[in-house]
Amino acid sequence: MQKNTIRVATDVGGTFTDLVCFKTDTETGKHSIVTAKTDTTPPDFETGVLNVLEKGRVDPSEVDFLAHGTTVVINSITERKGVKVGLITTKGFRDSLEIARGNRPDFFNLHYQKPEPFVPRYLRRELPGRMSYRGEESEPLDMSLLPKILDSFRDNGVEAVAVCFLHSYANFDHEKMVITKIKQLWPEVATVASHQITREWREYERTSTTVLSAYVQPSAEKYLRKLASGLKDKGFKGSPYIMQSNCGVDSLESVARTPITMVESGPASGFWGAAELGKLINEPNVLALDIGGTTAKCSLIENGQVRIMTNYWIERDGKSAGYPIMVPVVDLVEIGNGGGSIAWVDEFSKLHVGPQSSGAIPGPAAYGKGGIEATTTDANLVMGRINSDYFCGGSIKADMKASNSALSKVGEKLGVSQIEAARGIIRIANNNMINALKLVSLNRGFDPRDFVLVAFGGGGGMHAVALAQELGVKKVVIPAAASVFSAWGMMMSDLRRDYFITHLVDLIAGSGVSIEAAFSTVESQAIEQFESEGLDRTSITFTRYGNFRYKDQEHTTEVRLSGGVISDEQISLIEADFHKTYEHEYTYRLEVGVELVGIHVVATSEVGKLTMKELPNQGINESVARKGEREVDYALEGIHQATLYDGDKLLPGMEFVGPAIIEDSGSTTVIHPNNKVYIDGYANIHIEV
Repeated sequence: MQKNTIRVATDVGGTFTDLVCFKTDTETGKHSIVTAKTDTTPPDFETGVLNVLEKGRVDPSEVDFLAHGTTVVINSITERKGVKVGLITTKGFRDSLEIARGNRPDFFNLHYQKPEPFVPRYLRRELPGRMSYRGEESEPLDMSLLPKILDSFRDNGVEAVAVCFLHSYANFDHEKMVITKIKQLWPEVATVASHQITREWREYERTSTTVLSAYVQPSAEKYLRKLASGLKDKGFKGSPYIMQSNCGVDSLESVARTPITMVESGPASGFWGAAELGKLINEPNVLALDIGGTTAKCSLIENGQVRIMTNYWIERDGKSAGYPIMVPVVDLVEIGNGGGSIAWVDEFSKLHVGPQSSGAIPGPAAYGKGGIEATTTDANLVMGRINSDYFCGGSIKADMKASNSALSKVGEKLGVSQIEAARGIIRIANNNMINALKLVSLNRGFDPRDFVLVAFGGGGGMHAVALAQELGVKKVVIPAAASVFSAWGMMMSDLRRDYFITHLVDLIAGSGVSIEAAFSTVESQAIEQFESEGLDRTSITFTRYGNFRYKDQEHTTEVRLSGGVISDEQISLIEADFHKTYEHEYTYRLEVGVELVGIHVVATSEVGKLTMKELPNQGINESVARKGEREVDYALEGIHQATLYDGDKLLPGMEFVGPAIIEDSGSTTVIHPNNKVYIDGYANIHIEV
């Protein structure tokens, strides 16, 4: 019998590739944790994964469970490194992709240009045939033109074909016929049909999603295959599970077919980890904040539930409408503020931080790799918040000369000293993150004071207390191994699939049978899919949600439904829950009819999820973790002599009061003056603000 069960998670970020390895003694249940971090290695991201396993001294042949999250999909899209795509759609609708929506973020710009479609018009083709919105065939599909279309695609170097027909969310028979024929006529080309990804209405959004999935499919599938092959060559006997954007993992085979589902897999795992951590420490209401090298991301978790939505857009900002991706994604706000965010001064002598990032190469000036721009990391170093003698866990010697030079240049442009420039950078970075946290809390009817701030990523602990003070949050929790917390979150994830189906029904007496039938049909299809992959139906758990709106409204509000069969007696209870949820978010309710627009079914099954064991109070004084003192500039609170603690030596039950700095190999936690600190049984840092 094997003495240890070994679970591994790897997370490929924009700057670093992270590893968390849990070894569990099968006899005692005790855990030992190994963490590691290496540079991300584009375009061969799998190399970084193998490198981080080697750095963490993890032998793949001994690994029982491996989960993996990656930025390969979002990188392929944002860097325009996908393949040439051909689109086949319903006659008369080839331009839906280019017409897009009428929203214009840069409203007063008379020269505004819509984002370029990922498929140019000459590669958008049409076939006669029509389904109604009820799923009834109003015109038979005519595939006589298909061979000619495919010949043209071949001649133009197309590598993937996207198929999206009008109203195929209601009936996808025509799409299936075309996909089947394409595989016969051109078996080597990658194909994606809209019904394989989404069964919701909104023609432009479905088409965009299908096109983007086709755009990344060949490269993403190649990457996943190379990863699986590389792990197998190193002795790994299983198949890796892939983190998706919906906070669950799925099989590599399933994700390879529709890789667009992992577009935000990295952030999703971190927020799922925050939700699971909240349950462990009895804090179900969490504001989760992930500060990495390139971006800061935040999400709100209420009653232990992470919100999943399909209204997701990439590259959407004040100047561009962006592109919709209608797949299940954790509800988050992302801004360009991380440790590598560059500070710059505009023509009006105004200081900005981000969204440009120095990345891993050349990185902040302090990396000594040729970076000359001042970053948030350089500011934290100069202010004494990061230990220049223990930079990146001692793996890099901080180039303080380069940091000072970069900050001096910023100060000269502003007409202030170097240290004032550093303080300004930190305050602006904090302000940017506070605005992001307000977008997921105050703007949606939630009071931040009712939540605990869980901050992670390499920079989470550095900024968390300052953000909490501004928002009125009373408590900050920094997870153990915060710098690789997203990887930890993957090991707390179940195998999960979300099914969103458009289904229009008035919420009135007599509608219960129709609604129950819709849910039952989706659940039966999910069971069939899971069983075809070798999973026992008894291991599958379903959670039901409904998307409702007041009549004549455009958008919906999601409401979780109670378990059991939906009967007419429950309709009034469901309607009451909708009114309550709607009023909480929008501050009012209407006395008009309510309709169900779509159903959302979450199907989950456990696949090696980690079980945490709380350690008792060790009864050891915090003095054993002290490693010295140094002056630290707290920006708004001035300069203080802070006690330094070795994070690896902090044990359950230890308590102390700030000002202090906690340092470990992957992150730094800044404890402000008069903050009370407590270490819990899972080695998390609790900070009372």
